[in-house]
Amino acid sequence: MAKAKKLPSGSWRVQVYSHTELVYDKSGKPKEKRVYESFTSADPSPAGRKEAEFQAAQFAKDKDGRSKSKLTLGEALDKYIESRSATRSPRTISNYEGIRKNYLQCLMGKNISRITQEDIQKAVNYEALKLSPKTIRDIHGLVSAVFKQYRPGFALDTALPALEKPDLYIPSDEEVKALLNDVRGSEMELPILLSAFGPMRRGEISGLYDKDIKDNTVHVSGNMVKHTERRKIGKGDILLYGGQWLLKRPKNYQGDRYIKYPDYVKQLWQGKSGRIVDLHPDQITDRFRRLIKRIGLPHFRFHDLRHYSASIQHALGIPDAYIMDRGGWGNDAVLKGVYRHAMDSKQEEMNQIANQHFSMLSIANADDLTIELPEYDRETYTKLLYKCCEIIKTYNITDPGKNINNFNRLLEAILSDYGVKNLSAAAQCAQKEIINSYEMGKEELFLIWIPKWFDTIGQFY
Repeated sequence: MAKAKKLPSGSWRVQVYSHTELVYDKSGKPKEKRVYESFTSADPSPAGRKEAEFQAAQFAKDKDGRSKSKLTLGEALDKYIESRSATRSPRTISNYEGIRKNYLQCLMGKNISRITQEDIQKAVNYEALKLSPKTIRDIHGLVSAVFKQYRPGFALDTALPALEKPDLYIPSDEEVKALLNDVRGSEMELPILLSAFGPMRRGEISGLYDKDIKDNTVHVSGNMVKHTERRKIGKGDILLYGGQWLLKRPKNYQGDRYIKYPDYVKQLWQGKSGRIVDLHPDQITDRFRRLIKRIGLPHFRFHDLRHYSASIQHALGIPDAYIMDRGGWGNDAVLKGVYRHAMDSKQEEMNQIANQHFSMLSIANADDLTIELPEYDRETYTKLLYKCCEIIKTYNITDPGKNINNFNRLLEAILSDYGVKNLSAAAQCAQKEIINSYEMGKEELFLIWIPKWFDTIGQFY
């Protein structure tokens, strides 16, 4: 407890810490100033001393719920944003200013010392009617930081909406191929490749220079961001949105990284000097939006190409640590969301594989077939067989058992050309005979397989 001191006048005085305010020195540098509340008693006796100390103790006990700051919430937000402008990214500052301008307007004109928890809860409930849970939490997080600085001790206990599972969209291989086929030779080809094969963010792509590239390797060391200009006029601020684009460091420590690209991508930047992609981030977004609409793809963001890249690397068995390093992710939260989406999208395919396996249990073994086969054209089957062998030779499938997925797809495509029904079951039976034939020696493949092929495939024709 603070002790009273006797003044030259004989009165007793006690000073108790009240709050901290942001002030500026003569050079304009911000610094924090501790503000104290004084309590005095004109009674020079010990009783006066006790009176002053009692008032101070009462204030200290109750000060958590009140503040002597004369700032409104809007003014406190402005001062907080100003104090963070040198340490936060321009994008973050722009988001802060957007919150200041657009949300919780019913509280902005109120003195920060008079705002209650009930006031904040009502304002949050109103905004939650039209905003996502994540946006509500961003708004509340900023307001909480402001109260912590300008009204210390007033801890917010606001009930916030539960976070929703993010609805990530991961483009398929077919959709990415459609994009690349359409943009070949255009200004959007390289940005799409850098994002889908990197993966690089749009700001990193716009901030890429020839000096950052050596052979096939890109050093991601810059990020193009839009600067929000603030100009002081009198006592207020005029915020100028849509300012100039600036080259900054990557958004986090992990963002500074090296990415090695395929030779095809390397050919597209060869001979370029200065900026490799002469588009700023908003132009990339606008052109990409028009592109997918024009070619009839489902709506998704340019940023979703990064999710595509992560999902493909995961499917190839690349460890998470390497995927995170290549993509510049600081944690695995994004990867978990990508993998969860990939698992959901594969669920139906996995169900079909399981059901096909169970269905095959009801099909007689090719060696024990006793069914009466329908009439068929032996010449057609022979052509079909040799086409299979030609495909095997072309794709250099020396061991179909080790290339089972690709081999099944090839067989199904061949069978489909000849009108064979129940492709998957037919392909599995054919695959079994091919594997058996390989095990008995490649030179005997045709002699051993042809009779069994005729007997086995007939039931699916």
